[in-house]
Amino acid sequence: MEPQLTVGVVDEVATLVIANPAKRNAMTAGMWRSLPGLLAPLATDPAVRALVLTGAGETFCAGADISTLREPGDEQQTLAVLAEEALAAFPKPTLAAIRGFCVGGGSQLAAACDLRFAEEGTRFGVTPAKLGIVYPASSTRRLASLVGPSTAKHLLFSGELIDTGRALRTGLVDEVLPVGALDERVAEYTRTLVSRSLLTQAAAKEFTDGRTDRDAHWAEQARGSGDTAEGVAAFLERRPPCFTYGL
Repeated sequence: MEPQLTVGVVDEVATLVIANPAKRNAMTAGMWRSLPGLLAPLATDPAVRALVLTGAGETFCAGADISTLREPGDEQQTLAVLAEEALAAFPKPTLAAIRGFCVGGGSQLAAACDLRFAEEGTRFGVTPAKLGIVYPASSTRRLASLVGPSTAKHLLFSGELIDTGRALRTGLVDEVLPVGALDERVAEYTRTLVSRSLLTQAAAKEFTDGRTDRDAHWAEQARGSGDTAEGVAAFLERRPPCFTYGL
């Protein structure tokens, strides 16, 4: 099987799968390069209200394909940052469903998602110190915002792998599920996501990610969307709301 990223959409949830089974789903330059282009149409597709990122088989992503790092230049790191930023900028809720290994570039992608659910036994690591690579500034800041400066330094200085218990305690992941329960929990949670107001979610995502200059924009979106009226009516009528706002 050739290394690739695949996308499928079911019940308003897009699932993006990292597939390079010969190398534990390591990301090649071509895979990094293709990611922004795969995300762009999903961002504006009204049939997509949430995105799940996961790995094929029993591992999430073991990082970048190290064999390609022998090539001259820093193209792969540049491509990785562009892919990470495209994922972080995706305007709808994103969730990484993680099992096996989430290392190096895998952790970089997982950190760019809004939420991370992991199966017990998963191992996490940020390993540029093992290769003499300078981890990108944007990736370092994103990691530190999740786990705090001390844990970010521990991960980056040592390159050691940590288990799901420590990942949960430090905020690297949001939920840890028993073996065999991850897919069911992700499906349950994404059903909840797509039943909620995308208006609320998109605005909250911008604000929590640090963009606070668009209050007026979102106030105008709220006035024109009908979601508030629908939410209040559904609450008073004791029925599920049917939100229609789309990006």
